[in-house]
Amino acid sequence: MHNDPAQPRVLFVTDLTYQAKGRRYCDEDIYLSDRLREDFDVALCHPLDAAALMETGAFDVVLVRNSGPVINYQAVWDDFRERAAKCGARVCNQLTGRADMVGKQYLLELTAAGYPVIPTVDDAGEADRLPASETYVVKPKLGADSIGLEFLSRQDLAELAPGPSDLLIQPRVDFAYEVSFYFVDRAFQYALHAPDPARRWHLERYAATPADLAFAQRFVDWNTIDHGVQRVDACRVRGGGLLLVELEDLNPYLSLDLVGEGEREGFVAALKESLSSWQAL
Repeated sequence: MHNDPAQPRVLFVTDLTYQAKGRRYCDEDIYLSDRLREDFDVALCHPLDAAALMETGAFDVVLVRNSGPVINYQAVWDDFRERAAKCGARVCNQLTGRADMVGKQYLLELTAAGYPVIPTVDDAGEADRLPASETYVVKPKLGADSIGLEFLSRQDLAELAPGPSDLLIQPRVDFAYEVSFYFVDRAFQYALHAPDPARRWHLERYAATPADLAFAQRFVDWNTIDHGVQRVDACRVRGGGLLLVELEDLNPYLSLDLVGEGEREGFVAALKESLSSWQAL
């Protein structure tokens, strides 16, 4: 940190050693923390150290970035959330999110509410409510980065114990491509898509249509985060429409190296404004 009393102080939470397929988390956070230093005093810390440093009161806002799947340190993350609430820390993303931040239960809620989401149940006995499929996706509600994900046949699915579980069950959707929409404080920033369904993180720039943006904005507005970054991941089904895959509201990877300079500068400016307005409240 520069220790400039005129600049707000940011505790930047990241695991620079985390390895992810097809993504360089550390590069993104090195770049982003460097850009934030233009307007803030910034200190990087590992997620396992975040709660203790947060409680010192030395920081105006805590920014959680590429901290890796919290399932790998769930008890520590739960403790961080509790301590942040007690000390009134300004955490970004705001810890009021109700999407991936608290697991994937929201996919069940959105399915029940009729949102355009891949149909989801958590009870093998209710699989008949899902569209017929040769293969089903089964994944833990608290999963991330495909941890615990399995592909099961209808016969295999029938062998699962009936009743609500800690697993989600979805039909394996035949889609043309995946597309991600990136937001800061509910405002759209840019979009990227993976033209090849088999290569999720081989992303290219995507020109979102008004219909695309209305689709993505609907989920951002459904969520209860006013301060932070959200990524809406969707798939384009063969019939032409979009279905939500997930709403990442905890520590979404941003793929900033793949967007144009204008989009990247716009995102950095929006994040700076978000942090400034959040810490000033």
